[in-house]
Amino acid sequence: MNALFARHALLPEGWRRDVLLEWGADGRLTAVTPDAAGPPGVEEAAYVLPGMVNLHSHSFQRALSGLTEIAGAVGGSPDSFWTWRDLMYRFALGITPEQMEAIAAQLFAECLRHGYTSVCEFHYVHRAPDGAWYPDVAETARRVIAGARYAGIGITMLPVLYSFAGFGEAPLRDEQRRFRTGPADVLAIVDALEPLRGTMVEVGMAPHSLRAASVAQIREVLGALPRGRPVHLHIAEQEAEVRQCIDQNGRRPVQFLYDNLPVDEQWCLVHATHVDDSEVGAIATSGAVAGLCPTTEANLGDGLFPLASFLARGGRFGIGSDSHVSTSPVEELRWLEYGQRLAGQRRNVAVTTDERRVGDHLWRAALAGGAQAAGRQVGALAPAHAADLLVLDEAHPNVSAPPELLNGFIFSGNDNLVKDVLAGGQWVVRGREHVAQAAIAARFKETLANLRELPS
Repeated sequence: MNALFARHALLPEGWRRDVLLEWGADGRLTAVTPDAAGPPGVEEAAYVLPGMVNLHSHSFQRALSGLTEIAGAVGGSPDSFWTWRDLMYRFALGITPEQMEAIAAQLFAECLRHGYTSVCEFHYVHRAPDGAWYPDVAETARRVIAGARYAGIGITMLPVLYSFAGFGEAPLRDEQRRFRTGPADVLAIVDALEPLRGTMVEVGMAPHSLRAASVAQIREVLGALPRGRPVHLHIAEQEAEVRQCIDQNGRRPVQFLYDNLPVDEQWCLVHATHVDDSEVGAIATSGAVAGLCPTTEANLGDGLFPLASFLARGGRFGIGSDSHVSTSPVEELRWLEYGQRLAGQRRNVAVTTDERRVGDHLWRAALAGGAQAAGRQVGALAPAHAADLLVLDEAHPNVSAPPELLNGFIFSGNDNLVKDVLAGGQWVVRGREHVAQAAIAARFKETLANLRELPS
């Protein structure tokens, strides 16, 4: 019997007691029964949560973590997102498909150990280092999906449309040659990945940004993309991007986007860091998800999304690890709330009239927004949803009973409180250790050593 008996479980309606969770061979929950009796021989757990969705990942950047925290020359230009981006471009030029798979497996194993059970991969390193296509147009995307399968995480693959270096259709720079795609290329990758779709894999697409893809190109891909697939886009990430968009188009990025494209619930707008009040309202009203990555946004000096105003309008959000300076949803949510407290010099920002506990609102809202952005039936302990769940360590002093559990989980200390993880009906983490941790880590360390020997 594929089952788990939870003495406390977070269901869509809230915390329930004595919940029997059952799932089938396809990795989906078949029954969720509260107030049940624990069947003989069924494993028991004290506290069970739905697994979190990581809605924004560039998996290859996991290998770059820690290598860019060195300041430039004294007296030179201040370090910024743009100086970091140049370093990232040079790093991306040397990675092989096999190395991408090894890096992805390491990243996804880390994500699983900390409580992510799904990931949305914003994937733009498609071509070979010389800029030519691999014989299989989806070679590198398949490698990342293979890394996800080995680690056991559900994945939404988002092949990226990336044609220009900046607004006004500026030609790509040579160091961007591996990223170059047009509408036909993206659609060919989507078509090539179609046979991989299933319970654990979805395929959408991602225009990189308004500076890297034209409105006409985005319309072309949307017109041919199967209906209902996720669409993700970097938007208003930097003040320089906003200024450039105004100079080129006479409008701010979010305003320009909404004036020209049919943004709705299938869209995820990543970062949206520099938006004015009317743009906040437009995103909330459209039903699109704001994809927030607070640790990366802090690491790159991006800024803070106006969360309080967005929530007051009923906006939907999710969280992502982006460049993977952190792989913990707890840290991501904590940074999200604490950034708002610092900016507004107040406390307890992420609440609604219906939910006054910050931890509860953050976790549940991020689950819903992440599931919407992933385009997969995840983020809830409910029948027909993926059997994705976290078992917290009931023996740890920071784990307390509901209703205080989520506040303690997110805002108490830095220990990882996730003990066991089920993803797609398979136990992938036991006793805080990934089931393939040793093999994945060994391959990653070898990959990292080889990459760091490449000339800069």
